[in-house]
Amino acid sequence: MNPRTIIRLTVLAIADLLVSLWMGQQAYNWMPPQASAESMLVDNLFSFMTTIGSFIFFGVMGTLLYSIIYQRAPKYDSSDGPPIEGNIKLEVVWTAIPILLVIWIAGFSYQTYDRMSILGAIEPRAMGMATAAADTLAVEAVTPEPIEVYARQWAWEFYYPEQDVRSTELHLPINERAQLLLSSEDVLHGFFVPAFRIKQDVVPGRAIDFEFTPIRAGRYRLRDSEYSGTYFAANQTNVVVESADAYQQWLALAAATPPTPAENVAYEEFNRATENAVDLGWQTIKPAPAPVVNYASSEEDSYE
Repeated sequence: MNPRTIIRLTVLAIADLLVSLWMGQQAYNWMPPQASAESMLVDNLFSFMTTIGSFIFFGVMGTLLYSIIYQRAPKYDSSDGPPIEGNIKLEVVWTAIPILLVIWIAGFSYQTYDRMSILGAIEPRAMGMATAAADTLAVEAVTPEPIEVYARQWAWEFYYPEQDVRSTELHLPINERAQLLLSSEDVLHGFFVPAFRIKQDVVPGRAIDFEFTPIRAGRYRLRDSEYSGTYFAANQTNVVVESADAYQQWLALAAATPPTPAENVAYEEFNRATENAVDLGWQTIKPAPAPVVNYASSEEDSYE
């Protein structure tokens, strides 16, 4: 290989690396605002994998384009190519590199998920679109009883045992470790808040401990990430992250409010479908009755 070719390939490799690093940084902007400490770790992992994937993609496409431009057969040359057999060095290289990449990605992923399970301080990463809390997050040593989360077809219900408050809207104090106890009353559901980058399957017959740390005040959307039946897309509600004082005020207000049936989108859709019934040959599960709660979330409320 002549020096000119070596220089050309080196320049292309450097260009590939720079473009891939740029793509990795752009990946942060493809996600919702970072609203939990875990979201920063997940976004770092996603950026890392985007960088690796971009480097491989542009490298492969660049090699193809380079071959088409510089290694094509002369015009009107329809003869066969030279009968080149296997190159041991080349085969070792293109076998070793993918193995090392997989080990690298697996190690980075393991470290990310391991850090997400530790009750420790996490340094926020400043973003152009939104800056997380500037101070290091501190988790309080004394934690309250977990908030009980009930998933059903098709509604979410949250119970705060210390205040005996039931709600269809999840309220959490900012910069404090949220402890939830997830349970399902019927089938498999999925607790998923995109802005928090967290997801946990809710399995019938099991009580699952789940923790995370919200770091950005606002209203976010909780979705059922599992197909739990006909109206699973309506199984959504709001998650409100607010200051500790606002959180306590909300709890006091909810505790003083008598329980009433909450809004139930799935039940309303089921009733409308029943009035204009079309026989499709199979049964549709009737949604569970509306939860009776102290505080009900409104579908008209805005969220991020």
